[in-house]
Amino acid sequence: MLEHLFKSIFKTSPLRINFLLITALINSIANAQQAPNIVLFLSDDQDLYLHGMKPMHQTQRLIGARGTTLTNAFTTSPLCCPSRASLLSGMYAHNHRTFNNSVRGGCNDMHWLKHIEPQALPVLLQGKGYDTFFAGKYLNEYMGREVPPGWKEFYGLHGNSRYYNYTLRENAHNKTYGYVYLTDLLRKRALKFINERVNSSKPFFLMLAPPAPHQPFTPAERHQGLFDGITALKTPNFNKVFKDKHWLLANFEKIPNITLDLMDIYFQKRWESLLAVDEMVAAVIKRLVRQNQLENTYIIYTSDNGYHIGQFAQPFDKRQPYETDIRVPLLIRGPQISAGTVVNAVAGLIDLAPTILEWANIPHPARMDGQSLQPFLVNSDIYDASMDKTYRRSLLIQHHGEGTVDTYNPSCPWGRNDRLYECNSEAACHCQDAWNNTYSCVRHFSYQVNRLYCEFSDRESFVEAYDVDKDIYQMNNNVNEWLPIERGLYSLALANLTRCAGAASCADIILK
Repeated sequence: MLEHLFKSIFKTSPLRINFLLITALINSIANAQQAPNIVLFLSDDQDLYLHGMKPMHQTQRLIGARGTTLTNAFTTSPLCCPSRASLLSGMYAHNHRTFNNSVRGGCNDMHWLKHIEPQALPVLLQGKGYDTFFAGKYLNEYMGREVPPGWKEFYGLHGNSRYYNYTLRENAHNKTYGYVYLTDLLRKRALKFINERVNSSKPFFLMLAPPAPHQPFTPAERHQGLFDGITALKTPNFNKVFKDKHWLLANFEKIPNITLDLMDIYFQKRWESLLAVDEMVAAVIKRLVRQNQLENTYIIYTSDNGYHIGQFAQPFDKRQPYETDIRVPLLIRGPQISAGTVVNAVAGLIDLAPTILEWANIPHPARMDGQSLQPFLVNSDIYDASMDKTYRRSLLIQHHGEGTVDTYNPSCPWGRNDRLYECNSEAACHCQDAWNNTYSCVRHFSYQVNRLYCEFSDRESFVEAYDVDKDIYQMNNNVNEWLPIERGLYSLALANLTRCAGAASCADIILK
């Protein structure tokens, strides 16, 4: 009754954000006596911009259509390990200090192990009485020496994504599997965990992180060939070289036909690999229904980062600041979230930990840079951020290139001192990363404003800027068309963001 009253007032009130917060408070009080269960599905390298959700009919029907779809969801680091570290910690990369996929770049290094992981999301949930379960890919440099803190049950993959021939840390022991499809094994472990909770009064946090659709893009045998004939999406920037881009993009030629053919195969296999994930989502929800748990369970579906296939003549990878790589799918259903709704307010993966903690009625620590999405979720049927003249959000996007002299590949026509990374003949020597593919960007949203501003840490101090609504494929770097004062304000805002720590300071920048 109170929620209905406040929603009626909210529809006509100019103080929209205040009523969002009031409604969230009411829901928090109402749910305080019965802590909800939380299920988080995290896919690996699943794009949104290139129709990466299209194969997932059951997921869209069971989560999106029964809950809300967040259309402006972003990773804050378009790379697996830093993105996963941000999701688990609620922090930007410059605060958790996981910058790329290497130990040297902070992936599962001593700083993470000593200072971040012991205070991460599962630890906070477990400390408040949650049973916690994890299965799948954890961090790229995790090698199973021990179970990370906060997990009651843990089935963590050693290293990067694999589909067959992998090793899992299974609670007290490591176990190696050969011809057992990993996504199916994760589903089996999750269903067993839910089954065993029939007589438990404790809430649970269940996180499933399948390998799909990450390289090597291996579908389950039952799904092989189901998307034969599908080709990579030919966006207007597909296989085009733009000289107004940063060095890594501007200095490669168009992709040859033999590689284009391979890219079509990869596109098909990526979609096919997601079909087992779609089945896993459906199976988990069906089991929650059977155990009479669904109505008190929040369910999230998202990915650690996006992906590009052919855009700007880059064959297949992520690590770029463009929409293909930084936008991620994000679907959420649960108590007080209206079915079939859309949230267009900006969401970052750093926001998931604060949101989950609010669901669990746990104050989120001041060190978290993200902010709870709950006010937008519970008002998804009446609130439109694009029409709110008071709404604004600036999100930081960061990447630190992995290229060093040691990543030199003599089979490609580049020198050791170019410090390029993952150059190979399969991609026609279009290298996926480089030392100077290191950047910080501000993704800025406010009323009738949708911009991206990036500064690169290279010898040129290169800058890229886009009005995304006018140039959705980011084909025109129009930084030289911006007024000097605009560039100065964005540069200052970016400097503030890259030094911020905690939700208050990370939201307190000068852009309006």
